[in-house]
Amino acid sequence: MEAAREAGRGAAPWRAMSAEELEKQYSPSRWAVRRGPEETLKTYSEIGIAATARARAARRSLLGVPYGAAAAEALDVYLPEAAAEDARPLLVFLHGGYWQAGSKDESAYMVGPLTARGVVVAVVGYALAPGATLDQMVDQVARSIVFLQERFPSNQGMYLCGHSAGAHLAAMMLPVDWTEWPVTPNLKAFFLVSGVYDLEPLVHTSVNAPLRLTPEDARRNSPQRLLEAAAAQPGGPAGPVLVIVGQHDSPEFRRQAREFCQTLCRGGWRASLEEVPDVDHFEILWKLAEQDDVLTQKSSPWKKRCQNTRILSQSVSCRQKENS
Repeated sequence: MEAAREAGRGAAPWRAMSAEELEKQYSPSRWAVRRGPEETLKTYSEIGIAATARARAARRSLLGVPYGAAAAEALDVYLPEAAAEDARPLLVFLHGGYWQAGSKDESAYMVGPLTARGVVVAVVGYALAPGATLDQMVDQVARSIVFLQERFPSNQGMYLCGHSAGAHLAAMMLPVDWTEWPVTPNLKAFFLVSGVYDLEPLVHTSVNAPLRLTPEDARRNSPQRLLEAAAAQPGGPAGPVLVIVGQHDSPEFRRQAREFCQTLCRGGWRASLEEVPDVDHFEILWKLAEQDDVLTQKSSPWKKRCQNTRILSQSVSCRQKENS
């Protein structure tokens, strides 16, 4: 069956790449256009730390809320100024860092713009490699979503957003059969920003040193492979999926975004692809920290209602109006 799917997909371009080229393709900082790799990573961290400090100083928040027993199984919740946050839309953010770096404590990029529009924002922490496996991280994210649904049972929709590795973890929630869990989360949409959806190429790069993925591990944790193999969408909610990638992401990242969106569409999902002009892998996320950035919803599932508005905050706000 796996061989048949490979034949139908055709030879993946990465298989013909040299080890050096494959390493470059999956090293996002090497594709930054306005800064060198080291400066890009330093700036990325500084912006995240500053955005989180502003969010914690300016917004009501619940910090370090445990959703499990492990130390890393905690999340931060940022609340709008108005009361009755339980009956509001809920944006859940999963940070990047190639599953081996990053933290909820430096990832509150979009809290200001979203809470200003009445949206509750939850930034999820999860364990990192080499101390945790990818299977454990996927399970932690699923449990965090169930926890949030139980904590905010009257939410007006849960919107799952992830960047880079976080986009992968968010995409891994698409095949989940939520009817097998204690509650079914009120998932309304997915925002997948500059993610990797087929992990097999990473097995052959330095990214895999702390992950220690085998080819089988990679296939089991690849939403691209899982959804290709799925006969139908799983039970539970199936909201729109917006796959987002930067113009200056590497060709492999852009290919993965394009092919994952195509797989979603073939599987009956309401999916669309957005390539954001003139931003790289990191700048695309920094835009989420800006109140008036230029990201628009050219291919949003709610284009007619949200044309020329912010990609995240207005999508959630428009969906809230549709549900009212």
